[in-house]
Amino acid sequence: MNLWKVSFGLKAGLNISNLYDTKGEEFDSESKLGLAFGGFLSLPLGKYIGFQPEVMYSQKGFTGTGSVLTVDYEYKRNTDYIDVPLQLQIKPVPVVTILVGPQYSFLINKGFDLKSGSLSVDQQNDIENNNIRKNILGAVAGLDINFSNLVVSGRLSWDLQHNDGEGNAVSPRYKNTVAQIAIGLRF
Repeated sequence: MNLWKVSFGLKAGLNISNLYDTKGEEFDSESKLGLAFGGFLSLPLGKYIGFQPEVMYSQKGFTGTGSVLTVDYEYKRNTDYIDVPLQLQIKPVPVVTILVGPQYSFLINKGFDLKSGSLSVDQQNDIENNNIRKNILGAVAGLDINFSNLVVSGRLSWDLQHNDGEGNAVSPRYKNTVAQIAIGLRF
């Protein structure tokens, strides 16, 4: 079977997300697991290169722990995005595809969980009335391993813009970084 032809597919997998470049914020974050699923289109442009746009639902966020006035707390930020990576494909051999390119992310939902002592808060924030950047430009790089119609994908992505729209949001200022592993079917 010729693996290098126009095709589309569906894939689903897991994200491991965290933060970087927190601009002096005083908290430590840890990774959070989330779901990712969506579709892709593979367009060959030559013998070894192609173009692969994708549209993916992607859960991101982070967890953290700390102590304020000797009271311990646990915090989890949950964010849901529609990610649109526009990737250049480099195919050195039929079974391997290297991908790199820009990524546009659109925030569709955000919330947090806070637990401290007997206090427990689970809140979904109104993203329309909060100074949080809803459109974020990022970068993505990855590798696809192709087995006939089955694709095993690995991606690393990172935001190039902070989440804070005008620099004065109540939320901590940070950029997302995500490692993603997914399995897909190519049609």
